[in-house]
Amino acid sequence: MRVTWLFATLILTGCATTSTPKETHTTKQDSAAGVSDPELKSLITRHWTWTMKSSPTWATQLGVSDYNDKISDNSFSAIKKHDEERRQFLKEARNLSTNTLSAEDKITHALFSEFLTNQVNAEACRFDEWSINPRSNPITSWNYLATLHKVRNDQDANDLLARYKQIPESIDNEIENLARGAQDGLFANAESTNRVIEMVQKQIDQELSEWPLMAPTKKAYTHSSTATWDSFRKELTLVVAEQIKPALQRYHDALKQTILPNARDNTKPGLASLPLGEKCYAARVTNYTNLTKSPQEIHDIGRSEIAKINGEMKVLGNKLFGTDDLPEILQRLRTDPKLYFDTEEEVEAKARSALARAQAEMPKYFGIVPKAPCVVTRIPDYEAPYTTIAYYRAPNPDGSKPGEYFINVYKPNTRPRYEAEALAFHEAIPGHHLQIAIGQELPALPLFRKHFGMTAFVEGWALYTERLSDEMGLYTADLDRMGMLSYDSWRAARLVVDTGLHQLGWSREQAVQYMLKHTALAENNIRNEVDRYITWPGQALGYKIGQLEFFRLRRMAKEKLKNKFDIRRFHDTVLSAGAVNLSIVKTRVQEWVQKASQEN
Repeated sequence: MRVTWLFATLILTGCATTSTPKETHTTKQDSAAGVSDPELKSLITRHWTWTMKSSPTWATQLGVSDYNDKISDNSFSAIKKHDEERRQFLKEARNLSTNTLSAEDKITHALFSEFLTNQVNAEACRFDEWSINPRSNPITSWNYLATLHKVRNDQDANDLLARYKQIPESIDNEIENLARGAQDGLFANAESTNRVIEMVQKQIDQELSEWPLMAPTKKAYTHSSTATWDSFRKELTLVVAEQIKPALQRYHDALKQTILPNARDNTKPGLASLPLGEKCYAARVTNYTNLTKSPQEIHDIGRSEIAKINGEMKVLGNKLFGTDDLPEILQRLRTDPKLYFDTEEEVEAKARSALARAQAEMPKYFGIVPKAPCVVTRIPDYEAPYTTIAYYRAPNPDGSKPGEYFINVYKPNTRPRYEAEALAFHEAIPGHHLQIAIGQELPALPLFRKHFGMTAFVEGWALYTERLSDEMGLYTADLDRMGMLSYDSWRAARLVVDTGLHQLGWSREQAVQYMLKHTALAENNIRNEVDRYITWPGQALGYKIGQLEFFRLRRMAKEKLKNKFDIRRFHDTVLSAGAVNLSIVKTRVQEWVQKASQEN
């Protein structure tokens, strides 16, 4: 499941323009809070300013409005310049002496260096030049801008209009980047390309007034005169009609006429079929797992976990359906219409009730809870047919937006009732929202530690909480627990499928069939998920790897502390440093265990 704030490596692929902001409205937060070493503090401060300038729309989301009239510069020359600047930051980090750093500064330095190293290594992938993604493309990115950029006054309106005027050039840059990759034989896979072509064509065919980009023109504002507001709406409409729409048509035509005829077919969709694949995938595995394990080792871990979880499913299946035959259990879960929702409203209502129930139980298991609320939101119609079952977007740090659990209600009769609770607990509470909002609200951490995150921590935590929710008594019935087991098998299957696709050369159908055989996910969800793994190599590995480590550390703490073990203090220890790497989590838990063991 997608966690938008976590996409630092994707957000930072574009580069900032070199113009100076017309005025400063930066967040009042200290970008290097908690850092005591002057040299490290200066480095982190400069990097954060550079990050905000490089990622203007993300800056807006974080409450930094210096660049509200800008979007990222994704031209080839800007990307290369950005890469050089990133390497310079990494060089400075590596040259900084750590001998005199405090213990906390050493953690910050290690995380900062690791984050930059992962980004530099990912340059080998050259994603800008060939990757085409149904979840990240000109439709999903620019349609969301209308929601992200709030219009509260004339300046906001002017800034949004300025951003809209830059969108056509950004789309043309994407076309040029893909053409550059094509010259080197780098092409996306056909399935993802077809999905994006369909998305773009669907929007082009839609009445302009119904485009999400037109949403700002439909609102009533009291801050402006009627004449001023009419002028804004007229100009924005012209930009969408005469500049953005033709640019989307050019993008559509480039994909259909140039990329699709050369796209990799379903027999070779992964990185294994690209000349840069081995080096790229190695970088992705390290980035998303914090481990030095080989893809084959991870593949084997996945198969071992699948065997264990499928065994649990057989036991519960016998209780629910009177059989321990796994294919029969999976067939029943996939085909019994009573196990699926009937309406979109039911999908949303189930999500809301699960969230409310989890919220009520938080104080029993967590000493630290977030101040920011979490709400349930439907995935937009333009995105729902092409994306996964749910995702989460973090709250704005300034409180202007809550955390959002986005739920896919498209074709409700394909959405299993028995998976809905595990999904809500993962995405919202006690999963992503609890962890990410707490991280944002920690007072004395550099902003990069609050807003960047290690995938194995973030996704490993969310998967950990799916089983924790069973300990908390949050699942309504055994059928909902079967959903928990199916989801756990799904994440174990990812270790097998992701490495299969990108290291072992699996076909798309081979990946689909493996997941059909070992999880209860509906086939439409499996196909969407496999396409996600194809276009987002390595990310899916972090879930199970992180979950296994959290449970291992908890077992270790319980064995050593015995009756002194406190689940609330364990969770607070894990969450109170932000989304750090797994080795730092291990050290922190060990230190807490040692301290707690000495307490009376």
